[in-house]
Amino acid sequence: MRESPDSGQATGLILGIETSCDETAAAVVRSGATALSNVVASQMSLHANYGGVVPELASREHLRNIVPVVREAMSRASAAAGLPVNFADLEAVAVTEGPGLAGALLVGITYAKALSFGLDKPLISVNHLEGHIHAVLMEARQRTQTPMELPLLALVVSGGHTHLYLARQQRGDSSWTYRNVGRTVDDAAGEAYDKVAKLLGLGYPGGPWIDALAPDGNPRAVPFTFGPINSRPPRAGTTNKKAPAATEGPRFDFSFSGIKTAVLRYVEAHHLRKSIEARRVAIAADPNLTPKSEAAIKLCDQQTLDLIASFQYAVVGNLQRQTFAAAEALGARSIVISGGVAANSELRRRFQAEADRRGLPIAFPSLALSTDNAAMIAAAAWPKLVAHDFASEDLGATPQLRLGQQ
Repeated sequence: MRESPDSGQATGLILGIETSCDETAAAVVRSGATALSNVVASQMSLHANYGGVVPELASREHLRNIVPVVREAMSRASAAAGLPVNFADLEAVAVTEGPGLAGALLVGITYAKALSFGLDKPLISVNHLEGHIHAVLMEARQRTQTPMELPLLALVVSGGHTHLYLARQQRGDSSWTYRNVGRTVDDAAGEAYDKVAKLLGLGYPGGPWIDALAPDGNPRAVPFTFGPINSRPPRAGTTNKKAPAATEGPRFDFSFSGIKTAVLRYVEAHHLRKSIEARRVAIAADPNLTPKSEAAIKLCDQQTLDLIASFQYAVVGNLQRQTFAAAEALGARSIVISGGVAANSELRRRFQAEADRRGLPIAFPSLALSTDNAAMIAAAAWPKLVAHDFASEDLGATPQLRLGQQ
């Protein structure tokens, strides 16, 4: 691992690069606490044509966007700092190692390695999931001088992940340790949102559509339930990448494939296919239609709105029950919610109310830092810089990278 060059003046500036899925992002963050810039080039409109992310297209767009996005991040950092911020002023370059799409990750890693080598700056690899957690911690430090109480329980919930981590900070070098205490055994929560939205003829991504339409429905109209999860180890000679690894202590796992199937059965039992197809055609024909518009609401009959509200009510309720059960059982002193689904308004409202009832501090990311971004990568890299935990020169993409003790 390369040691940090002795420039004689510490700036605390880290350039973060994130290309794990379909956003090309770069950011400059000072000392893991202040984001001087955070630039994101989204591919959402491109992948919306296919109803989901196409890996080959994502990699191609990252190649097109990576250089201008990094340049813009450096330019905005200069404007925020009130003086030029040059590459030579950076203390390190940080990049997402995984998890994510292999081709997409490689674009960011290859660029970051080349930049690090050319500048003779340390390269820091960051787990994407850890980045989501540190996005919240960074903003929490900006709001108050009092850090989140430890140990903290972190729920990382997005289109690709639904995980619970018990997190602690090590004394001495400020590094963090994580223990996975819950994860989805099948679909992630955000994935279930996208699939149900597609099933109902709504737009992509599905989360904002369901969140916007749910308040107009009855959340108790369709009684969705979640049964117990019995995780069994895989048979000899087989691999189940989503199955939780054996650990000591209680597990608080999730499963969302069942409720997706239940929505499908409801659609079939109530003959909703015709209205769904009409809605899909209408949304496709109007690219300016937004989930919160009156026109979007009018595309849904009351039965569909009730179904949407009931689905969201059940999913948020399951996330809430498992999270607070884990917090109580494991003695967590604060809770952090992160990831794209953390932008959901009902989730924020219900989690905040339950945390207040229990007297537990809870923190959410701003909407800008809920989805994939590079400020979270640079923030998570700061403790690693302090600990001189640098990546080796043979760093590569790790699509199935796990975080901490499983």
